[in-house]
Amino acid sequence: MSVTKDIAYPLLDTPAVLVDMNKLEANIKEMSQLAAEAGVKLRPHAKVHECAEICRLQIEAGACGVDVGSLGQAEALAEVGIDDIIIAHPTFYGGPKYEKLKKLLSRPGLKVTVVVDMIEQAEIVSQIGQALGRKIPVLPKVDTNLGAGGFSRVGVLPGKTTLDLSKQLCQLPGIEFLGVYSHENSESTTSEGNDELAYKTAEIITETARMLRKAGIPVEHVSVGSSPTFRASCRYIKEGKFPEITEIHPGNCVIGDILYSKVLGNPREACVATVLASVMTTSHPNWAVIDAGFKTLGGESLIGFREEPGFFWNGMPRYSLVKGRPDLWLGALSGELSQVYYTDHAKERLQFGERLEIVPNNAAIVINLQDKLYGVRNGVVEREFTVTARGCGT
Repeated sequence: MSVTKDIAYPLLDTPAVLVDMNKLEANIKEMSQLAAEAGVKLRPHAKVHECAEICRLQIEAGACGVDVGSLGQAEALAEVGIDDIIIAHPTFYGGPKYEKLKKLLSRPGLKVTVVVDMIEQAEIVSQIGQALGRKIPVLPKVDTNLGAGGFSRVGVLPGKTTLDLSKQLCQLPGIEFLGVYSHENSESTTSEGNDELAYKTAEIITETARMLRKAGIPVEHVSVGSSPTFRASCRYIKEGKFPEITEIHPGNCVIGDILYSKVLGNPREACVATVLASVMTTSHPNWAVIDAGFKTLGGESLIGFREEPGFFWNGMPRYSLVKGRPDLWLGALSGELSQVYYTDHAKERLQFGERLEIVPNNAAIVINLQDKLYGVRNGVVEREFTVTARGCGT
């Protein structure tokens, strides 16, 4: 085969997901330094990369443990030695989940803290604790988003509602009540909006923690955190505004993607993961076809930003961004293939066999579709990462 351009990473078959080691290390360092300067524990959310090796890099840099999004992720990471985990979503509803959680909590040397927002979930955890003859650490998840201007998802309302649930939790055998957990969700595309969300979230969760303490409930843990707000949260804590906050748990900013760059979780140039894809055919005058479709890239169009100027081109959203080529529009996906359109025919055309790096719209989807990630540094493949918790979303 004759290709006029040098082949990037010639020993890698495509499609493949690359991890820029320089950017990964810089992002880990930034998260750790900001938390340390604020005097708050860092517990990064691992649901985006799902990789035990990246968890270890974060823990070696100062993280106290990790958050995960599901019981399955906790199982996978615990299996390979990650030993301090918060399960951030309350997915405990009996049946197979009961047995899986009981088995997980039976592991020696493993600390698992579970998050709940209903007494019914906590009663299941209580049963397991009693069966195991010990107390399971529990945190009520507080929905600070309605009051702080974000979008609501999971959690008990702050204030008296959280107080009432906390009183019930403290009465359950087999449970150790630790404090309160919140995770703000940002829709803001401005730094001012994220600063305000961080401040209001911290205000709501600390007021709730004070209410619990006033009622005689011991509160050891008070947490906030998300990728768009963690910098502002660390700044406010460092300034002494919210001394009650003990932990912060940003997640996606260690990897980054187009979605999180839009809500300022990370600058676009700090995005770590790219999809390496090859041009399969250039036979059509208006587009080329690459060997990465929705089975690699997912199908995230970022439709929530459809009112933004330039969201559509010829009626198509852009499903990911071709690195270094803003004139190319990745506008149509099938299972294994994508069409990359020329928006400016005066620009250089793609060549058969050429390789492209694609910044994904949603890195969590892309990584969850992989067995391996390839750590690269300055154009050389340095290591492989196993996606430990691939497919463990339940």
